[in-house]
Amino acid sequence: MDLYPAIDLKQGQCVRLFKGEMDRATVFNDSPGDQAAGFVAAGARWLHVVDLDGAFAGKAVNGEAVDAIIAAAGGAPIQLGGGIRSVENAGAWLERGISRVILGTVAVREPQVVRDACKAFPGQVAVGIDAKGGKVAVEGWADVSELGVIDLAKRFEDAGVAAVIYTDIDRDGAMTGVNVAATEDLARAVSMPVIASGGAASLHDLSALKATGVISGAISGRALYEGAIDLAAALALCAGED
Repeated sequence: MDLYPAIDLKQGQCVRLFKGEMDRATVFNDSPGDQAAGFVAAGARWLHVVDLDGAFAGKAVNGEAVDAIIAAAGGAPIQLGGGIRSVENAGAWLERGISRVILGTVAVREPQVVRDACKAFPGQVAVGIDAKGGKVAVEGWADVSELGVIDLAKRFEDAGVAAVIYTDIDRDGAMTGVNVAATEDLARAVSMPVIASGGAASLHDLSALKATGVISGAISGRALYEGAIDLAAALALCAGED
């Protein structure tokens, strides 16, 4: 299981939101590049980056900060989400050095964009499914649809999606523990790799995800920033080391 340290960007800073609420953001670092370098130096093999402002705006807002992360990561792969709404947007980010783009809102609004992006960039497109009360939320989590998580994921079974990133909004940034059951249910329902996001507060949470045997990765943010999870220990656990 891979571990993805998270860098969420708001107004050029590294922040963590509480349950997806933009007005409840805690700033952890003024330098996204330094944060990325620190994670990589500690052994992170992937970085998870989200342009929060971009998710609401529907277009890139924190481009300079993302470029700084790419430069500081030293070649470590980065997956990026937030405001990527077209094949052209996806291609532009991949050309700039992003390894994998995450398509969220557009997966609900314009699913053909996901299919076209997967064809254009094989192995470099993930679908982000953010849920509130089991229903898919879009537009930076501002709108909740009537679409179920598994129903949406199944629409892309044959599209060539590299991974599905599942976020439980009610747990994101709340340090209340990850929703292992819902994430496992999704992972068992589809053939695509599933990455868990939202609420991981301890090594126990990561161990529980890994123990399912079907979850391919986990994203951690606030717990790493606040020291509740030690990155080196988490990487060793996820990699299966003693």
